[in-house]
Amino acid sequence: MANPAQAAESAVPSADAAPATETPALVDGVADAADASVPAATAARAHLAAHQDRYRIPAPDRDLVTDTVTTDADGSETVRLDQKYRGVPVLGAQYVVRMTHRNDKRTVTGTSGSYFTALEVDTDKATLPVGTAVDRAVQQVQAELAKGGYRPAHARSGADTLSGTDRGLTILPTGKGVLTRHVTVRGSDPATGAPVVQEVYVDAATGLVLFEAGGLRTVTAPLQAAGSQGGEAGKPGESSGPGATGPGAGSAGVTGSGTLLNGTTVPLLMTKDDTTGQYLLRDTAHMADTKQRNVIQTWDASSLWMEDVSGAWPDGIVPFTSPTPQAGPELTASGAVDAHWAAGKVYEYYRDTFKRNSLDGRGMAINSLVGVTDYGNPFVNAFWDGTKMVYGTGDDEYRSLASDLDVVGHEMTHGVVENTANFVYAGQSGALNEAVADYFGNAIDVSVNHTPMSDPDAGLIGGDLCRTRTPRQCAFRDLNDGATTQKNFIGVPLGSGYPNDNGGVHLNATIFGGALWDIRESLGATLADRIVYRALTSYLTPLDGFDEGRDAVIAAARSLGVKGSQLTAVTDAFAAHGIVPGWEKSLGLDSDVLAGRLGTLTSYVGTGNSPSASNGWWAVPESSPDSAAPYAVWVGRTDGKGKARQISPNDGRSHLSPVTDGKRVVWIAVGDISGGDPNAHTYAIMSAPVTGGAPTTLYSTTAQISGLSVDGDTVAWSNQSDTGLQQVFYQKGSDTTPQQVPLSRAYDQATKPAVKGGHIAYIHDGLFDGAYGALIEVYDTTTGKTTPLGAPSQPEWISAPVATASGVYWLIDTDYTDDDLTTLRRADFDGSDVTDLIPEKSANPVRAYGLAASDTAVTLTVYPSYYQTYDNLNDSLPKLQQFTPTGAPLGRVSCSRGQQANPAADTGSRVLWIDNTTTDADLVTRDHPAGECA
Repeated sequence: MANPAQAAESAVPSADAAPATETPALVDGVADAADASVPAATAARAHLAAHQDRYRIPAPDRDLVTDTVTTDADGSETVRLDQKYRGVPVLGAQYVVRMTHRNDKRTVTGTSGSYFTALEVDTDKATLPVGTAVDRAVQQVQAELAKGGYRPAHARSGADTLSGTDRGLTILPTGKGVLTRHVTVRGSDPATGAPVVQEVYVDAATGLVLFEAGGLRTVTAPLQAAGSQGGEAGKPGESSGPGATGPGAGSAGVTGSGTLLNGTTVPLLMTKDDTTGQYLLRDTAHMADTKQRNVIQTWDASSLWMEDVSGAWPDGIVPFTSPTPQAGPELTASGAVDAHWAAGKVYEYYRDTFKRNSLDGRGMAINSLVGVTDYGNPFVNAFWDGTKMVYGTGDDEYRSLASDLDVVGHEMTHGVVENTANFVYAGQSGALNEAVADYFGNAIDVSVNHTPMSDPDAGLIGGDLCRTRTPRQCAFRDLNDGATTQKNFIGVPLGSGYPNDNGGVHLNATIFGGALWDIRESLGATLADRIVYRALTSYLTPLDGFDEGRDAVIAAARSLGVKGSQLTAVTDAFAAHGIVPGWEKSLGLDSDVLAGRLGTLTSYVGTGNSPSASNGWWAVPESSPDSAAPYAVWVGRTDGKGKARQISPNDGRSHLSPVTDGKRVVWIAVGDISGGDPNAHTYAIMSAPVTGGAPTTLYSTTAQISGLSVDGDTVAWSNQSDTGLQQVFYQKGSDTTPQQVPLSRAYDQATKPAVKGGHIAYIHDGLFDGAYGALIEVYDTTTGKTTPLGAPSQPEWISAPVATASGVYWLIDTDYTDDDLTTLRRADFDGSDVTDLIPEKSANPVRAYGLAASDTAVTLTVYPSYYQTYDNLNDSLPKLQQFTPTGAPLGRVSCSRGQQANPAADTGSRVLWIDNTTTDADLVTRDHPAGECA
């Protein structure tokens, strides 16, 4: 996403310009009079209109709509205004105007945020049908969850439950802007069962997925918890639980008691139900003096699965009850006592410290659902879903996720963040979301428990959850881990989806959160908390990253009168964590860059837009870094010699999924240039020599094409047949009519073809001897013979096969355990010598979801274990490891820090891949493995 300019850190207004916008990201130190007789939002727009030379916002009344207006007791006003372009919302574009309103006088003191002045979008050209956009979004998330492979029909019931909901048009503020359809995809991960909620943005002309933001506000990332994760973030009011008059409403408020899981007895605010005589964990006292008179209530979710409770109020759920005001041991064991008591403490902290009226600032009810499971199994995570908190059961080691006050504070703070800065949950802005939730979660915990900031465990998130482990062994994160941008920033692609931690929102959180915690250690709790809260509520906006976050905190400190050594301590805290101007330029690679900043589409793991390489040549789809430009196919030499060049035409279509055999490049053109029906989005297979020449069209269809492969005179791909099933087709020589690879049974499916020497290897999924199963088959295009490579089985997952001159390699997960380990398997084309080179049940198994092979080396994209603990977050992302053709390890391909994925094998040991260490998608290469990495 393009970011507006950074304003200078001075006491005078600054309006530095950047290519994407002429509107300043931060203006502070002004004292401009404003009309005190009109509503705050009206005065804010009038101020912006009166100073167009400073803000470059031509029509604030037309293009800025009010998001929220906050008025503090001291007369401070914060007006958040969302940008629209020709009536269409612009993702994350928000401008804040700060004012004071005292003694009938109003003064503007500063502004901040993102307003994009360079947008030029034809909002009438949304040619993609809504249903097609929804389908593309769902297919994208399914592909991400499959990590580039295939889940057979018997193993993908979870994937079949994914569904999409159109949210209307949205402009991505990239380049001159891209018109997209915003689709919310919901469902469950077929591998883990965890709820999946992704906000997906689909190009409204081509149907390409250009950006994703997460809907998961969890306490820990997918790869960091000892179990599954889940959750979603909706909008306030979309799915609201009961307020003061919901199920179980009682009449008499009482103060009872209960015992926390740590053995401490605490008071509990409860309500006696006059009908049943039961005492409900329903607190009507905390908000009794507010206009809303809402409640804090804790609900028994032990009979519910994760996906039952995300984004909706579940039917039949009941509040926790006790026959007496003294909650019994069963309420302790479930985590209900902890959740109820902690929710009150978090409410009190925001009320007493900042005079905030509940999470939304307007007195919303606070509902906690406790005890959800992973399809009846333990669930070790917690999440905020936009309207309520949800806490998992824990397991044999982890207690209920509600049993640590900092976890409760973390999740409830997500509610505060959503109703203030509302950071886009991807990349650096998502990491700011997690950082602020960590900071306030821990601040509340140490304040309530009177833990000194000097305690070495004061910065731990979730340190008190475990039954046997020490707090340091148990914690999800540590705000005192010393993480810096130079040593620890993890290059996960912005806009990538759920399996990639939504661009590192948890993985990078303690870099910024650690700086905030350092400020608290230096300035003390009272002042530091005020600074961070002022930054969150009055300065920060949805698209802000680490640089903008730093500037906002410093400006907030100045606004509170912080100066001298105290202000130096604030700036030094960020410097100590590497958050200084230009920090991203210091991130480096240990490999050769063949093509840099390819665009977000190539960042997605295993979605059919990997690079291809063969016989000294590479091909890759490339756009602008923000994917604003149409994708084009570029080719070059794998040794880096010569100049890379575009091989696809500039015809308004997106050109994707290129494959090469070193002589020609074949790719898919998506769009319509027929001049006919504007809704007819076609998929055309195109071909051109690697050395240059006019491209030709081999085949065109309205059915989506995937799994393209080429070798010599044969091109193969998969798309839907007339029966609606995925099938493999091919063209050979001068044939212009595609031939279908025959299957022995009707209603079977074939997909993911790989061509070599006249053979087509593919995944066959269907019915075998009365039972559903899958296997790799080889079809000989000369003889018409089909050869199975081993017997059919019922695997959980299979990778696309890779064919070399010596045979076929593939990855397969067969044992249906939750470790997701995979077997590297190979066979000869004639079906002989089927061998497990690296069995999933072996001394050194791998969890691999990507595969490339030459005649002399096999390269795997290896993912860390769900259950692994990391000393270095660098090890928590997928990395490339190379092996001999017999499965002997050769070591890491590269020691770069970021995500490494989508490998392509050239000759010998040379491998190419997409590397995200620099936070962009770079095509890089090495001609030999790096070996062991420190």
